Amino acid sequence: MPAVNNWQAAAKLIDHTLLKPEATADQITQLCQEALKFGFASVCVQPYYVPLAGSLLQGSAVKVCTVIGFPSGATLSECKRFEAAEVLRRGARELDMVINIGALKSGDHAVAQADIQTVAEVTHQGGAILKVIIETALLTREEKIKACELAVAAGAEFVKTSTGFAGGGATVADVTLMRQIVGNRARVKASGGIRSAADFQAMVSAGADRVGASASVAIVRELGAP
Repeated sequence: MPAVNNWQAAAKLIDHTLLKPEATADQITQLCQEALKFGFASVCVQPYYVPLAGSLLQGSAVKVCTVIGFPSGATLSECKRFEAAEVLRRGARELDMVINIGALKSGDHAVAQADIQTVAEVTHQGGAILKVIIETALLTREEKIKACELAVAAGAEFVKTSTGFAGGGATVADVTLMRQIVGNRARVKASGGIRSAADFQAMVSAGADRVGASASVAIVRELGAP
């Protein structure tokens, strides 16, 4: 994908993110106000803050995104399904779930795929889209490939690099690999450690369709936003 030089176009590719456990309601309010001002694709917040974000963004083009099974991916599939159904009911329109990393690394691929599929079913019933965080920092190249294949097979719209909580974030090499594996069957979200316009451009050029960042405002201002 070519570089994005227009800040408005760049903003539409960014999930404006605040997932720190210590985030306050005032900080989430500011996040939503910034998303409205700059026209980000979504705000990505913890499940607890979905109703607040939904009320602040009501009637706008900015979507409410939240996380499922975050950040370890090790919760039971039944819990992930319930969590997904509840946040959809409360206003979320994009769900970023963490793959069952332990199952994947144990070679229990059917379990990992079924885990994604149960969340995908609820997500699609709610008219929302699903992104699967594969946590690239913890995976071998072969595991990254398998994770992408499982996510696509389970019906996810996106594969996503990272939570940002596992000691590593998005890399150009990982985004390039993920793009190669999913092709046109799914989209790719780069997330974790993307702090500058140069970082953003590198991820988009490598094949990212969406970028998750907490430094979103700084990125678009580098690209010319007021």
